[in-house]
Amino acid sequence: MNASSVDPTFRQRVAKHARRLRHEPDLLIGLVLSSFVLLVVLFPGLFAGHSPLAVNVDRAMEAPSATHLFGTDDVGRDVLARVVYGARITLSICASALVLAAVIGGALGLLSGFVGGRIDMLFGRLIDVVLSFPPIIFGVMVTGILGPKTTNLIFALTVVYVPLFFRIARSGAMAEAGMIYVEAARSMGLSQGRILLRHVARNVLPVILVQCMVLFPLVLQIQSALGFLGLGVQPPTPDWGAILQQGKDYILLAPWMSAFPGLAILITALALMLVGRGLQRRMDRR
Repeated sequence: MNASSVDPTFRQRVAKHARRLRHEPDLLIGLVLSSFVLLVVLFPGLFAGHSPLAVNVDRAMEAPSATHLFGTDDVGRDVLARVVYGARITLSICASALVLAAVIGGALGLLSGFVGGRIDMLFGRLIDVVLSFPPIIFGVMVTGILGPKTTNLIFALTVVYVPLFFRIARSGAMAEAGMIYVEAARSMGLSQGRILLRHVARNVLPVILVQCMVLFPLVLQIQSALGFLGLGVQPPTPDWGAILQQGKDYILLAPWMSAFPGLAILITALALMLVGRGLQRRMDRR
């Protein structure tokens, strides 16, 4: 396919978005960094030539070198490989929890805001109970009771962030419920469920998707904190929080064991924050 066969309208849209990005350097930086992180997640073998689980005690706690760019840990495992392969595990957990929280919280919020009445009051009180706990404390409590497993960690993060998506969806549904098109749909005999699913949910969905990007850095921080406390992915599986926890006892002898996974968390959170804020600004302008 040559350039002349590309739809002119498509080319115009691409050029328009490219011009906009020139005036939003933070969003551009965020997209570049996020694209790099996505490549690492999808193709870890391109960035790490060693196995993240291979133990070589003879090369334990070696400083960064040409052979091991990020050095080795206390049992001789390549830190670069563990950080690279840990990206897929860490971000997969965060993404899974965020999607579940968006689906559950969004569905409950849409129903609560659109129907109102006793349903709204009941869901509202339950959400207030969850919100009364700080996120990290609630996450520690859930994973501490259920046990340090990946599925339990995802469940804990989901429960922590359901209330935020609930409130966002509820506010959007309440605003849409008073619109003229909703009254027109009711006058045409459409059921409440059909109006909610085919009209109200469609208009609230973009706001929920933008909030997913805005909240992703926060989910990453909580996930890493729980992993650091030993309540997340268990060794020897590479996970950024778990790698930080393993390196804390050698912070003076081998600082690279903690520095590089911490830097990975920082860069990823920064990239997602920049993208989320950029999308939120565009949504606000619309």
